[in-house]
Amino acid sequence: MAKVWLTGGTGYIGSHTFVDLLESGYEVFSTDNFSNSSPHVLENIRKISGKEPINYEVDLCDRDALELIIRQEGQIDAVIHFAAYKAVGESVQEPLKYFDNNLNSLLNVLRMCKKYHIPHLVYSSSCTVYGNPEQLPVDENTPMAPATSPYGLTKQMGEDMIIHSLQATRIGAVLLRYFNPAGAHESGYIGEDPRNAALNLVPVITETAIGKREKMTVFGSDYPTRDGTCVRDYIHVMDLARAHTQALEYARQHLPPPGYDVFNLGVENGVTVLEAIQAFERASGQKLNYQLGPRRPGDVVAIYADATKAKKILGWTPQRDILNIMNTAWQWEKKRSIEQ
Repeated sequence: MAKVWLTGGTGYIGSHTFVDLLESGYEVFSTDNFSNSSPHVLENIRKISGKEPINYEVDLCDRDALELIIRQEGQIDAVIHFAAYKAVGESVQEPLKYFDNNLNSLLNVLRMCKKYHIPHLVYSSSCTVYGNPEQLPVDENTPMAPATSPYGLTKQMGEDMIIHSLQATRIGAVLLRYFNPAGAHESGYIGEDPRNAALNLVPVITETAIGKREKMTVFGSDYPTRDGTCVRDYIHVMDLARAHTQALEYARQHLPPPGYDVFNLGVENGVTVLEAIQAFERASGQKLNYQLGPRRPGDVVAIYADATKAKKILGWTPQRDILNIMNTAWQWEKKRSIEQ
């Protein structure tokens, strides 16, 4: 079976994709420096898959150290590139940090693809490339609006870097623009467990419910939406992981280098922040302590996907809804709180 290189393989989405790839029979290794994850994730991947996960602790921005690993691994059939800083709010406060890490790490991945003849790349992009779209839902032909945050800009620039490098790198690339990953593996062994303070909505909800936070703030209650709060398209992380495996198979079978394709990944249903809170309360039976606060710089008002293309071409269909997302996230939160 083909050998796949995961960057950021111990992170949230990376670890779940690691599991899906191993269970699909792929040979997999990861590069992750644990800047926002834990080495304990590797043991939990082993418990789920029954296979020993391989990770090299390296910073992708360290080109020389990275090259030693890639040379050692020999023939690599594809790379799935997750590793990046991803917090919208933090990117507004520290834009240079995001430009430096997210763009230079991708640049080094592309260099490795070119030098070591890695033929396929699956890129972790984001719905943030659409900015504040004028029409909903967005499909792959929706024009990119100006980025609302430095994080979103790095994803726009990352896509451009890949597309403009296709002839030089001789790769076939799949760009996956996914919406809001949430939830956890049904086993309870892996989930969203950032080393830094959680900033995404669902872990903030579960941390508040379990008492790690006294209360949470809903940023903005005066947006032009049905209840005044931002609208997002929440996709279960295991559905998202499966999409990466299917995108990899599509690239290997139908996308000879040089070339690229783009897919939206979402459940095609927008949920407001308040609706997400209500879904958690129904799934968990817990009442949440929250307050309404001012808008947060960098936040998009509303966005959700038209994922028709992914369903038609990749054969991908999400299997889990917002209640499943909240239930698995809550079970994961309770489990990790006991272990901590």
